[in-house]
Amino acid sequence: MKIRGRTAVILFGIVLLIVGFSSYGAFSETGNMEKEAAANGADAFNFETRTVMLNSGHEMPIYGLGTYSLHDDVCRNSVTAALNRGVRLIDTAHAYGNEKEIGEAIRNSGVPREEIFVITKLYPNQFSNPEAAIEEALQNLDIGYIDMLLLHHPGTGDVEAYHAMEKAVEEGTVRSIGLSNWYVEELEEFLPQVTIPPALVQNEIHPYYQENDVIPYIQEKGIVVQGWYPLGGRGHTAELLGDPVISEIASAHGKSSAQVILRWNLQKGVVVIPGSSNPDHIQENTELFDFELTDDEMERINGLDRNEKHDWY
Repeated sequence: MKIRGRTAVILFGIVLLIVGFSSYGAFSETGNMEKEAAANGADAFNFETRTVMLNSGHEMPIYGLGTYSLHDDVCRNSVTAALNRGVRLIDTAHAYGNEKEIGEAIRNSGVPREEIFVITKLYPNQFSNPEAAIEEALQNLDIGYIDMLLLHHPGTGDVEAYHAMEKAVEEGTVRSIGLSNWYVEELEEFLPQVTIPPALVQNEIHPYYQENDVIPYIQEKGIVVQGWYPLGGRGHTAELLGDPVISEIASAHGKSSAQVILRWNLQKGVVVIPGSSNPDHIQENTELFDFELTDDEMERINGLDRNEKHDWY
């Protein structure tokens, strides 16, 4: 059957429209994929799974437990309480002296190993023999592999130590690697000297020390940012939690000041690892996903920045 005249023109136009819309859809989808791939801040966080995909190809929870100053049974009990309450990210370090207790708590938890993400760190006094330091961490934890290994802060031999961490990734004993207490100047010097880009940079971040120039710099490189001392750190927590701006916002949401601060971090694309040995506080620090701060509330907290660092790193 032949189609002539006006009917043919109409059909031809319909075909063009279909092709055009199909192409537009493909273009739009590609554009969205590129935007998603480029998003490294809060947009990269999956608030449903409560995880973020690292540039190493591994998923990491966006909230967890910091274990600085936790030791012996206090440490074991805190990690156990956290795991029992759904926390799946545990942060430690060689310098904390508690890797063995954390490994023991994980092995005895009944939670499948693959569900738990463990971060530990090499201290500068280990940089001269990083291979031995990595092996020591593996033995202390005794959980099969390390999810994330960081250099604790810059020091002599840090590039060579990072190269040893890169080798551990190739061997499969470490899955992801990164840095702690590295800022823009340090990163600009360090990054050109390594092969595997850091998956994570962990720095002090809280409303009184916000790093508003550092966070975007790191995120734009496809590196996830994690904040230690999210509640201000020892000796400063009470003042921060009692800040009138934060207290007012907390009251409006029926939440605690701690929950508001942690949620503020998450909405900025910053992973949080508040430390606590109190099971009630550990539970409270997990309840961050049933409310959202408004743009105005985010700006009010952003206005609290004092550039006030609470530790020397």
